[in-house]
Amino acid sequence: MEFLAPLLDIVLHLDKHLEALVAAYGIWIYAILFAVIFSETGFVVTPFLPGDSLLFIAGALAALGNMDISLLILTLTAAAVIGNTVNYSIGRYFGPRVFHWENSRLFNKAALMKTHLFYEKHGGKTLVISRFLPLFRTFAPFVAGIGSMSYARFTLFNVVGAVAWVVSLTLAGYWFGNMPWIKQNLTLVIVGIIVLSLLPVVIGALKARSTAS
Repeated sequence: MEFLAPLLDIVLHLDKHLEALVAAYGIWIYAILFAVIFSETGFVVTPFLPGDSLLFIAGALAALGNMDISLLILTLTAAAVIGNTVNYSIGRYFGPRVFHWENSRLFNKAALMKTHLFYEKHGGKTLVISRFLPLFRTFAPFVAGIGSMSYARFTLFNVVGAVAWVVSLTLAGYWFGNMPWIKQNLTLVIVGIIVLSLLPVVIGALKARSTAS
């Protein structure tokens, strides 16, 4: 659990860490940010990486002239699209190989078919909405791959969700991130972004629990 302390420090003081990276690596900061967003969306084992707050802070630094906002948006959108595509491909590869046991409660063909039907019917909005939900945005493309959601449909909503997520949060940071009150309370703003993004997940879990009881 010792790794949580430095991780928490990075998340809560993301502005200082990101500013230091910009100063240290210059133009390579775009590659670093690409790698972070790609990893968060591309691998189911890295949902803990900062996504929403990173986009906001990056936009705020771009407003100060540390990065080009157009190149930043283009880079991070590409990272989000490619990351989801890789995650989808991993799920699509492993899905048929895992969900084949007839007698298993979870990993059986019936469960695979239900997942497929769900994503063919609701997968589009699931992919778009999940972009704004930590954890869910990491698992949604993986499950879409497991359910063999058609690639064309997945790609369409993957791009729509990526553009909406990256553009909205990056421009929010660009326009508002350097306002005096926000700069003075940036840690509180970061916590607020995390709480707001997790709120729908918590509400959904509480509703599911109350329905079950």
